[in-house]
Amino acid sequence: MSSIGPKQAIFASLAEVAQALGHAHRLELLEHIAQGERSVEGLSARVGLNFANASRHLQILRRARLVETRRDGKHVLYRLAGDAQVIELMQALGRVGERNVAEVNRVMTDYFHARDALEAVSREDLISRLHDGLVTVLDVRPEDEFALGHLPGALNIPLAELERRLAELPPNREVIAYCRGPYCVLSFEAVAALRSRGYTVHRLEDGYPEWKAAGLPIETAT
Repeated sequence: MSSIGPKQAIFASLAEVAQALGHAHRLELLEHIAQGERSVEGLSARVGLNFANASRHLQILRRARLVETRRDGKHVLYRLAGDAQVIELMQALGRVGERNVAEVNRVMTDYFHARDALEAVSREDLISRLHDGLVTVLDVRPEDEFALGHLPGALNIPLAELERRLAELPPNREVIAYCRGPYCVLSFEAVAALRSRGYTVHRLEDGYPEWKAAGLPIETAT
């Protein structure tokens, strides 16, 4: 039997990466890990999996070199293996899906566009507005994700607390909301809720992980 050629060896390795991405739970786990380093226990709770099932999916991602681990006492913590490259891979997958998959287009239209049909604000535009002090940047992720990293000067009001904390938003200023990424529903729901109350609000084109992967400045709570 002839040995495998170099091209076939590369394709075999790439196929392992593609297979690791080939499950909805693993894509959701990557989205959560992209917010910052997480334990198996924390990840399993976030995606609604039991510990064993979450661990199995995480091991598949680890074998494909999409995530890395370190041990902190009794806990194993997961982080992306090269933030920018994994985020770029996820973005490319999203672009192909939006262009070619009918079900993706249907959900985008029926859910996402129904809540925010306006063009999102680009990272470049937000940088300019931040420099001019023209906007309030609103992070609607949970507090623990905000603490791991967020956009500079962002105000953290988790979506579930938004209605009772509206007074914290400075009056007569445009609000730019963001959350975990381009398919995170939190920012879409926040935009819809704030517009219904008369706020001028737009959504950042993607989320915190993409901002960080682009090499833009971030802040942490520590």
